[in-house]
Amino acid sequence: MCGREFLRIVYNRGMAMSGGHGGNLRTLAALAGCQIDQLLDFSANINPLGPPEYLRATISRGLDELGNYPDPDSADLVKAASEAIGCPEEKIVPGNGSSELLFALMRVIDQQRIVIPTPSYIDYAIAAQRAGKAVETIELRFDDGFAIDWDLLGEKLEGELGNNGAVILGRPNNPTGVSFTGDEFRSFAAEHPKTLFIIDEAFIDFVTGAVSLAGDLPDNAVVLRSLTKFYAIPGLRLGLAIAQTELAEKIRRELPPWSVNSLAQVVGCAVLADADYAKATLQCVDREREVLSGELSAIDGLEIIPGRANYLLVRLGSSLPDATELAGKLIKQRIAIRLCDNYAGLDGRYFRVAVRTAADNQRLVAAIKSALSIAPRTASKKRTPAIMFQGTSSNAGKSVLAAALCRILLQDGVRVAPFKSQNMSLNSFVTADGLEMGRAQVTQAQACRLAPDVRMNPILLKPNSDTGSQVIVGGKPVGNMRVGEYIRYKPEAFAAAKQCYNSLANDYDAIVLEGAGSPAEVNLKHHDIVNMNMAFCAEAPVLLVGDIDRGGVFASFVGTMEVLDRRERAQIAGFVINRFRGDASLLGPAIDYTQRFTGKDTFGIVPYVADLGLPEEDSVEFKSGSFNDTRSGEHAVDIAVIDLPHISNFTDLDALRIEPDIRLRVIGSPADLGTPDAVILPGSKNTLGDLAYLKSSGLAGRLMELAAAGKTELLGICGGFQMLGKSILDPNRVESDTGRDVGLGLLDVSTSMSTEKTLSRTEAIHLETELSVSGYEIHHGLTSAGVAEPVFKSTSGEVCGLAGAGGMVWGTYLHGLFDADEFRRWWIDRLRVRRGLDAIGEVQCVYGIDHALDRLAGVVRDSLDIKKIYEVMRL
Repeated sequence: MCGREFLRIVYNRGMAMSGGHGGNLRTLAALAGCQIDQLLDFSANINPLGPPEYLRATISRGLDELGNYPDPDSADLVKAASEAIGCPEEKIVPGNGSSELLFALMRVIDQQRIVIPTPSYIDYAIAAQRAGKAVETIELRFDDGFAIDWDLLGEKLEGELGNNGAVILGRPNNPTGVSFTGDEFRSFAAEHPKTLFIIDEAFIDFVTGAVSLAGDLPDNAVVLRSLTKFYAIPGLRLGLAIAQTELAEKIRRELPPWSVNSLAQVVGCAVLADADYAKATLQCVDREREVLSGELSAIDGLEIIPGRANYLLVRLGSSLPDATELAGKLIKQRIAIRLCDNYAGLDGRYFRVAVRTAADNQRLVAAIKSALSIAPRTASKKRTPAIMFQGTSSNAGKSVLAAALCRILLQDGVRVAPFKSQNMSLNSFVTADGLEMGRAQVTQAQACRLAPDVRMNPILLKPNSDTGSQVIVGGKPVGNMRVGEYIRYKPEAFAAAKQCYNSLANDYDAIVLEGAGSPAEVNLKHHDIVNMNMAFCAEAPVLLVGDIDRGGVFASFVGTMEVLDRRERAQIAGFVINRFRGDASLLGPAIDYTQRFTGKDTFGIVPYVADLGLPEEDSVEFKSGSFNDTRSGEHAVDIAVIDLPHISNFTDLDALRIEPDIRLRVIGSPADLGTPDAVILPGSKNTLGDLAYLKSSGLAGRLMELAAAGKTELLGICGGFQMLGKSILDPNRVESDTGRDVGLGLLDVSTSMSTEKTLSRTEAIHLETELSVSGYEIHHGLTSAGVAEPVFKSTSGEVCGLAGAGGMVWGTYLHGLFDADEFRRWWIDRLRVRRGLDAIGEVQCVYGIDHALDRLAGVVRDSLDIKKIYEVMRL
């Protein structure tokens, strides 16, 4: 036997083992030499949207009923079907799929001769023959588009056959997808009242504008409906027969007891009431069928039957290989199509393909062109290997693990870059070309030893109220938006993010992506642009990170998987347990349980790493109290940081935290302030709002008391600098709704907010010491000075810091000034001397995160299965 004939037999055996439906994934995957989930199956005509999102929740609720026998009458399901279809309950018979109902129907009808227009679904003839019926066919013609020839059918039904016969019609037909109208059929059925018509509407729900015949059923007709195809539940099995009451009762008695199980009944009730899912399906199928049909038609030698269902019948021209040879080439690319040579009236030049998602359809078209040796119009770029870290919650450690993997890949010789499509953070950074991006991706860029590039974080949201944020796209502000406004803007933002990703991916060998929050936030999923939808665009497998230090990590893994849809679950490669303290071997049973429940492996357990020495992405850690230094203040200077509601760029404090002679405290109330050596008013994204908070909380009064006492140095950075002044005006409502307020009056400066945002990198000199500092400015304020004294002057000659009260009160717009080791030591020593301690005079700590990144990478490399991660990335 030749290899080609063997392929045809084995391939068709895969079809036959599924009753001719296609979709025998085990056999087809074995033929492709891959796992089932690696096979792209176009042989089975299932809804491309996949099951409704609520399916898992519906089944989960129904599990408690499995301890009882199902309702033998399926009463709730029948009622739901009656309401959905618009026919009396006594006419409805539910079954374990429409095939079961077809076979039962053939056994109970009196008609002994069955007419079947061909090509058609092969089980029609099988069911009739098993019931001892004689089968007669009429051939539909390709030249007529396989449309029903009513005249020819009428001729067939004349005489004795019309008195003792039945006709089976697909509406639409399988495999052609060609349909007919209800009016056409009713007129024909009325002309042949002694003929029984069996109308298979398994795919009618995919036909836009079609109305089921079941709602107004002719006396001599039976309608079969399938719920498994449209609602993508073929493994659950559910179908309906709608017949006149007497025949319906015969079918009912012919079925085995408890034909429809409890879960199928519960799911059926849910899906039959879901109009939104049906509408979305029709929009998707109509759109993708038109595109797929057009692209296949553009291939020389392919002829497409203009069907209306969720599949297309294709004929290969005589100059092309036949369908078996094409299927053999496609299966090597892990794509399965439906051979149609076992349909009566079709030969080896026909094949059928389901209409799937746009990405799947594009892959099919490209594979067919390749199999037919048709060069693509443009060479397709190979996918850039990628991996994405998502979390079971915010602050699960995604940013840190992404930075660690970036450094590991760099160490292993891979040109890697980080990416996060959307970041919500008040910690931002200005790139060398004056563009603003999130600090987390700056840290990750440093892990890759790359200059920060705004393509790594194309969308930055900086909250300025509980319901609104400044939106920054491509490094530049596009406006302040409330939640609803931003949701409407998201498609435009996502387009920009995808463009940035594609550009970045073209420049590097691998990309490490980071998600945001959790993919399980069901209220956000429908407009997600940072988690799963971005993973799909990047074709990035996802590692789900859980913070075990919070507790409930395994429940979080299982719960997250349960609320994801089928496609999203398939995107999850596995789990990472983060911040573990203790004996990791104790987690074995829980890891095994999670694997059994979800089918996903755990890629490793990362221990809790104290004092990482890396900037935090957002204010969660800052506001949790972890910034508070527990060291004694006896031999250290005491620095208090005011916890503003809209604090931004608190990474200005990171360099101070590494010093051995500083006690840093985060202060949220006047009672906790005491009399520190220095108070820092940090940056703010809502300066007027935070100024009002200082006044209402009593902190403003305490700060003025400290200033009057002259023992505590007061420093304001950016927004804090503005608050120290006499007044703040916001006439254009850039940051707030209040418009203006009186400042603390501790510096002789005044600020007016401008719609134009200052974004710049700055090199400056500290005028008193002539020490160099550098940093960046991010602000809307334009500040004018009275008699305040300059503190810093930029290399371009501009003043970028002002002081009053003999240097005890000062402020600057310069973020990152404490990163300069010598200036930082000088300032700490000044505080030490004022406290009565000796100045140290020498730099004690060098601030830089490269060593911290290497340390982190070492821990993560030892903790995670890096080889397996590289495998899922396809590196």
